[in-house]
Amino acid sequence: MSRHADARPPATDDDLNWCHDAVQGVSRTFALTVDVLDEPMSSYICIGYLLCRIPDTIEDSSSIAPDEQAHLLRLYDSALDPDDDTSIDEFVVAVEPHLPPAADRSDDWDVVANAPRVLRTFEALPVDVREAVTPPVRELVSGMAMFVERYSHTGGLRIQSREELEEYCYYAAGTVGNLITNLVTRGNIDRERHSLLYDTAEEFGLLLQLVNIAKDVHDDYDSENNVYLPAEWLEDAGVPQEEVTAPQHEAQTASVVRRTATHAKSFLDDAQTYLETVPLRDGNTLAAWGIPFLLAVGTLRELVANPERAVTGEGVKISRQEVFAVVAALNGTSADTLAEMREVISQQPFHRATTNID
Repeated sequence: MSRHADARPPATDDDLNWCHDAVQGVSRTFALTVDVLDEPMSSYICIGYLLCRIPDTIEDSSSIAPDEQAHLLRLYDSALDPDDDTSIDEFVVAVEPHLPPAADRSDDWDVVANAPRVLRTFEALPVDVREAVTPPVRELVSGMAMFVERYSHTGGLRIQSREELEEYCYYAAGTVGNLITNLVTRGNIDRERHSLLYDTAEEFGLLLQLVNIAKDVHDDYDSENNVYLPAEWLEDAGVPQEEVTAPQHEAQTASVVRRTATHAKSFLDDAQTYLETVPLRDGNTLAAWGIPFLLAVGTLRELVANPERAVTGEGVKISRQEVFAVVAALNGTSADTLAEMREVISQQPFHRATTNID
């Protein structure tokens, strides 16, 4: 549980505790972020993330027909609309036939099944917090519905170009960058800082999403029937999009994974600027956003070195030892230290490096 529990936002303890526990189950990395935020921001971000995770689980499902996916996403969006009479219970009734049996239900699907609980907890938050969170979440949902409908004829997403890849990443993660920014810019903030934050928030989100796309090529295709590597990049490498994980194309697809990772690196500077600019208020901490940023830097290092592991399904990730070392070093750190850590991690695993970082 995050620090300063006495500053938690209004909601029942059972609901808030459930939301914090749920985040631990659905995302190890995001759980680290929530854990090093102070209250009330810890709960604001936790609940906002769960609101986004519900549509993400539906979009990723290969067992739900695209038309039905789009319908469920639109229904969920309507339930989030304060001016719409659609209730979250209507969404749950519609999604229930697609829920796995309780005994076999993943943490992700458990969150979907408990959507009313998540929304109830959200609706107990202050009005200005809800007004900050709702628009970017709804934009994420509508963007996902649009992409599902765009590729309903293929049964899964088939990104065609770099531009479309960035469009998708904006809806999936750039919107989350705006959600964070909406929360931390409530109240007084000077115009120049406000502008710089919004200029770089989307890049922060795009960086994280591009890293996920590059490292999850095998699982995205084999488990979810989605290909996010752009068709034009695969064509340059001589790989048909429907054979993205075929063994005979491993080296060629790996070259596209490396190209995607290299493209992700182009967002690092703006993402770092965002972290150096973000206000530390309402329990916000630099460490909370430094963790996913630096873990992305480490994952990019591994992707460039071993892109074929993303194709074969062996997995591209940094070690638990490095994760622990990064989290420990970020506690109470400054922006200057963040820049130094980025440089170190880009070259070698952080826990193996000999540095002057305290």
